[in-house]
Amino acid sequence: MAAVQAGLADHAEIWHHHRGTGTAVFHGDDGIMRRAFPVSDSAAPFHSETMIEFIERQGAPRILCVWGLGVSEPILEACADSIKIYNSIDVPALRVPPEVSRHFDLVLTGAGWQGDEVRQRHPDMPTLILPVGPDFASPETFFPIPDVPKIYDVVYVAAAQPYKRHDVLLDALARSPRPLKALCVMGYGEDGDRLRQAAAERGLDVDFVGPPGVPHAEVNRLINQARVGVVCGVDDGAPAILTEYMLAGLPVVANDALRCGLQYIEPETGIAAPADRFEVAILEALERTDFNPRQTVLDRWAWPHSISKLAARIRSLEAIRAERHPLSELA
Repeated sequence: MAAVQAGLADHAEIWHHHRGTGTAVFHGDDGIMRRAFPVSDSAAPFHSETMIEFIERQGAPRILCVWGLGVSEPILEACADSIKIYNSIDVPALRVPPEVSRHFDLVLTGAGWQGDEVRQRHPDMPTLILPVGPDFASPETFFPIPDVPKIYDVVYVAAAQPYKRHDVLLDALARSPRPLKALCVMGYGEDGDRLRQAAAERGLDVDFVGPPGVPHAEVNRLINQARVGVVCGVDDGAPAILTEYMLAGLPVVANDALRCGLQYIEPETGIAAPADRFEVAILEALERTDFNPRQTVLDRWAWPHSISKLAARIRSLEAIRAERHPLSELA
């Protein structure tokens, strides 16, 4: 959506894989077309002969963005003329094998050390610290709702999975010198029941929503019911929720051991604290009145800023490619 708004593309599509037969096509509420192609091999990086046939028939996209566990090398070869961008959305900078990653023109990272990790494998590969989640957060989706009562001290929006380290929050609630009321919103994951049981056994005042997840509008409403947002993970990519909390007007308390995304924790936006002093930081954030999280994100990190940076890099990559392959050589 940001690429279309910035004039980088006439339209955008989201491509998925599925384990059925045939290609499923549908439009999301955001107006973006989704295509789900049958996967030919369920092992990552994912391969789909049907996707390759579609690319050969319809043409490759001008810009191809690949996330996570990626797609197979033949799919990238079918998109040889595309600008190919990768973001792992996780702690490892590259979650694909070298024969796949060598095809990328640009790798988006969430921290400087990830760029070093990319260059260890591909010394000349360009990188850019521009994590897809927090740097493309939408002020139109996450915003303060003035008439929603603040009934929670703290909210954690995170998958019900071990790497999200809900234990850091639960331990902080148990250590707090005064009672704190918390809300955990979980979109997916296998730990929902375990977390509910752990909170109940410790007598903690925690409400849980999900799994399964709720729509973005409801996530925004739930966030608005709290005063402080937290990010507890360590081995986590730069979570989008970092700036989504901020856009909803909440300061953020983040684990200072978080490996990607601490650049968003500044004096105006929140506090980075060690896990064993998490409750101290939460209480401090609840008392302070000098935060300005939404405006800080609007000024620095919301999607209009990020797509401008990405557009400049894409145009640079296209110019370099044109110099290497002038039209006279292609004719």
